[in-house]
Amino acid sequence: MTVKALSAALLFGASCGIPGVTFAQSASTAPAPVPATADATYADIADLVQASGLVVLVNVKNQAVVEPARAQGLAPGHARLYLQAQTEALLSGRAAVGESLVYLVDVPLLPNGKAPKLKKQRFIVFAQPVAGRPGELQLADSSAQLAATPAMEQKVRAVIAQFASPDVPPKVTGIREAMSVAGNLAGESETQLFLDTATGSPVSLSVVRRPGMQPEWGVSWSEIVDQSARAPQAETAEWYRLACFLPYRLPASALLQNDGPSRNRADADYRFIMEQLGACPRNRG
Repeated sequence: MTVKALSAALLFGASCGIPGVTFAQSASTAPAPVPATADATYADIADLVQASGLVVLVNVKNQAVVEPARAQGLAPGHARLYLQAQTEALLSGRAAVGESLVYLVDVPLLPNGKAPKLKKQRFIVFAQPVAGRPGELQLADSSAQLAATPAMEQKVRAVIAQFASPDVPPKVTGIREAMSVAGNLAGESETQLFLDTATGSPVSLSVVRRPGMQPEWGVSWSEIVDQSARAPQAETAEWYRLACFLPYRLPASALLQNDGPSRNRADADYRFIMEQLGACPRNRG
């Protein structure tokens, strides 16, 4: 069924008799709760923000359920809904959006096997505009909407601001080179790693070890390898670029030195960086 046909069904009511759409119960019926899901993490939100041309805060006004036979690619245990929503705020994006929006979204079924009722609920929608149709959206992925709690709205706004900054770090695509040099004192060394990025912009990591002191590491987002560079704070764009996209292990192909001690130091220092960055959890599929 086409989006146009579904839209017509919503506008003219279930009496249109369009196959493939089951309409929500009347407003007098109390809505069933939406299935509980784990909160979206920083990485989840950052993924969605970067994949979207528009981030919109909406209030659902009506919904229709697309028959599973017509919902291509629908995952088991999910329903595909066609939602008609009112725009509350455009959080990000340059394209114009209307007061009323329509889009398709896949949601988990309730324990009773039915689709949840989303009417009167608020969501943050991550999408692309549909060319020539200002009232229609195509989600960044099949489930790219988050319940618009005050806490979630604050998190999303913060992530949008970080990635809208002109100083946002480039996407890290791999490790180009790694080398480690021992110092004059026992236990003294410095390791440098040079990263590949999507833009070609230079990024380097360094680990400095001094006798009797804790190792220190930092990241430089410029051509200058700065020994005073500091580690990024967790749940920032800088942290996300590293923690979520660096390989788990240092590739042997990146090591410039052939001697065992240098290679072992570089490998150990890379493991130290990854431990300090911590995991990059994602709760969305």
